[in-house]
Amino acid sequence: MTTLKRKIYDDLLAWKKRSAGATALMIDGARRVGKSFLCDLFAKNEYKSHIIIDFGNAPKDILDVFENDSSNLDLFFAKLSAYYSKTLYKRESAIIFDEVQQFPRARQLIKYLVADGRYDYIETGSLIRLKKNVQDIIIPSEEEHIEIFPLDFEEFLWALDDVSTVSLIKQCFDARIPLGQALHRKIMNDFRQYILVGGMPQAVLEYVKTKDFEAVDTVKRRILKLYRDDVSKFAEGYEDKVFAIFDGIPGQLSKKEKKYTLASISKQARFRSYEDSFIWLGEAMIVNNCYNATDPNIGLALSADHATQKCYMADTGLLITHTFMDSPYIENELYKAILFDKLSINEGMIMENIVAQMLRKNGHKPYFYSRSDSESRENRLEIDFLITEKKKIAVIEVKSGNYKSHSSLDKFKKRFGNKLSNSYILYTKDVMVKDDIVHLPIFMAMFL
Repeated sequence: MTTLKRKIYDDLLAWKKRSAGATALMIDGARRVGKSFLCDLFAKNEYKSHIIIDFGNAPKDILDVFENDSSNLDLFFAKLSAYYSKTLYKRESAIIFDEVQQFPRARQLIKYLVADGRYDYIETGSLIRLKKNVQDIIIPSEEEHIEIFPLDFEEFLWALDDVSTVSLIKQCFDARIPLGQALHRKIMNDFRQYILVGGMPQAVLEYVKTKDFEAVDTVKRRILKLYRDDVSKFAEGYEDKVFAIFDGIPGQLSKKEKKYTLASISKQARFRSYEDSFIWLGEAMIVNNCYNATDPNIGLALSADHATQKCYMADTGLLITHTFMDSPYIENELYKAILFDKLSINEGMIMENIVAQMLRKNGHKPYFYSRSDSESRENRLEIDFLITEKKKIAVIEVKSGNYKSHSSLDKFKKRFGNKLSNSYILYTKDVMVKDDIVHLPIFMAMFL
C-alpha cells in the first residue's frame, strides 16, 4: 500500500525534539485531511508504544475513566493501558486524543498530563475553536498548535514518484527564468491532474491506484457527504444557513467578481445573520475565507471588511466535484475542460481557488481589494489577492494564458506604489518579467 509522504511529519519530529514532553501538540485540520493517519504513523515510527483514543467513537468505559479516574493518574494510566492492551513506557510512549473537540474534558486534562511528564500527548481536532467546543473548559497553555492542509502540489508529485521536479521549478522561480516549452508543458499537465484530484489523501491514493478520475470523484463525493453530515450534527440552530452558503460557493465563484453576494440566497438575507455560518465553514477548514482589505495603506488585517468576502473551497478537487454534485460524473465538464486547457472565463474560479489554497498552505491569510465607483470607471478596481511579503504588500492577479491587459493592477500600483513589494500575474504560460510585473506559471504560487 502507498503511504503518502507529508511535509508536516517533519514538524511533528521538530516538536518532539524541542518539547521533550513540556507541551502537547494540537493538530487542527478539516475532516479527512489525514490527521489520524499521520498521528498513528508518527507514533508507530517514533515511540516504543502508543494509544489512540478516538473521541468520535470512544466507548463509555473510556469516557468514564476520563470523568472519574483522572485525579489519580496511576490508576488512570493503568486503566488505559489495560483497555487498549498496550504497555506504556515512561518518556517512550505517546497518547493520542483523536477528534478531541468531541470530548472537551480530555483537552482540559492536558495541563495535568503534561505536568505529570510520563508520556507525550498529541491531539487532533476539527472545529476546535468554535465557542461550543471550548465554552466549559480552560484551554491549556501547554498546547502547541499546527494546522494540516490537503496535500500540496509537491506532495502530490511525491505520491506519483516524482521527487525531483519541484527543486527544478524552484531554481527557475528564484532566477526568474523560463522552464522551457517541454518542461513547462509536462508540469502544467501534472498540475492539471492535481487540480482535478485535489489534495485529500483518500482521493490522491485512489488516483495513484487507479488513474481513474471517476473513481476519484466517487471518493470526493463521500467526503462532501461527510461534511454535510457534520453540518447537520455540529451547526445546530443555523445548519440551514451553513448549507445555503456551502451550496452557493460554486455559483458565487463562477461570477466575474467572485464576491459572496447574500442576495443570491434571499433578497432579505443580511450578513449579520449569516456571519456565524461563514465562520463555521472557516473554522471547519472546509473553506478559505478571503476578505476585502479596504485600505491597504494601514495593513491588510486592520482594514479587512468581513462583510465583503470571497469564499474559496479549501480543496480545489472538492470544489470540482461540489460544482456538479447533483449530476453524475460523466456530466462534469470541468474534468475535460481542465485536462485539455479549455477553461472558459467563468471557470477561472478553479484557477483562483487553487491559488487561494496554495497561499493558505504557505501560511498567508489572503485578502483581495475591491473598490466600486458608479460615477467613475477609472476608480473601479478589482485585485484578486493581496499578501504580505517582506513587510510590504504583494499583489497577485490570476489570468488566463491569453489575457490582454492588467488595468486594475496598473491602477493599484499607481495608488499604493510605496507600499508594494512585487506584483505577480499567475497564468498558464512560462516565466516572464515584463513592465516590472513578474509573470509566473500558476503552479509557482507554491513559492509565494
